[in-house]
Order: sequence, then C-alpha cells, then structure tokens
Amino acid sequence: MTESERERKLLDRLESLGIAYTRIEHPPVYTVEQARSHWSDQAGVHCKNLFLRNKKGSRHYLVILEESKRADLKSLTRHLGGDRLSFASPQRLERILGLEPGAVSPFGLINDSGGEIRVLIDQDLKGASMIYFHPNVNTATVGLSFDDFERFLQHCGQDIRYFQV
Repeated sequence: MTESERERKLLDRLESLGIAYTRIEHPPVYTVEQARSHWSDQAGVHCKNLFLRNKKGSRHYLVILEESKRADLKSLTRHLGGDRLSFASPQRLERILGLEPGAVSPFGLINDSGGEIRVLIDQDLKGASMIYFHPNVNTATVGLSFDDFERFLQHCGQDIRYFQV
C-alpha cells in the first residue's frame, strides 16, 4: 500500500465516523524533534507513540504520551505486571499495524485485524482539547478532539488503559 493510500484509508475512516480533523502537511519527519517546527503554532497536545513488545514477542503495546515526556520502560513493565519491554522491530510494525518507522500512530490500529495491540495512554492526555498524530504517514499530522480519539479507539475495538508517566 502506498503512503497516500495509507493516509486516504484513515481519513476515509475518520469521515465515515463523523470525526472532524485538521491536517497539517510537512516534509517527512522521523522524530518528534524534527516535527516540532512544523506544528509549533498548532494549539493542543502533540503526541509520540511507542510500539513495544514483551520479551517473548507474544504481546504488543502502543504507548501514547505527550511529546515532551519520556517513557520509563522498567516502570511500565512493572505497571503491566509482565516481562521486560523493548521496541518492536520494523517488520512487526509493518505486519501488525501496516506502518513504517517514523509513522507510528494509533491510527494504524485500523490495520490490527487480529487485535494484537494493547493501547496504553498517558492519563494526562485525557484533558486535551486537541491531540495530534501522524495519519499513518510521516508527511502530515492530523489533529482531533480527545473525545473523538477515544471514539476512534472504541471503533477499532480497543480497551483503553491509562497510566501515569
């Protein structure tokens, strides 16, 4: 699937759910630091997303937090009560979420047909009026209300789990 097809699939889904969004186009970015200059004038919370797996590779997690925060994987492992967490490979990212490195986004959950991903959200995001993610490509950023984001996750069959970063 091409980048434009990945993004169009997501935008069509948001529109079919009646979810309003704003879209910001920018050059390809691979890190939050690279992206900051392209959305610094947009009000709301910009997020980073970590695609993780447990030591055995039998569980996968998408951790969503505010872009300036750091996730402590040891603390997160204790919170989940499981074995050690590490970043999942690009091959797992492509197989499960249909995404490439640099474009990790909860919007990739529309491709998780097997329900393999567990979503963990920083509880501080709950009060955000607008939150921003890549629309399954790293050449744009999409903003939507937090309420609509929760509705999107429910549509994808996700049980939302919150945690304190």
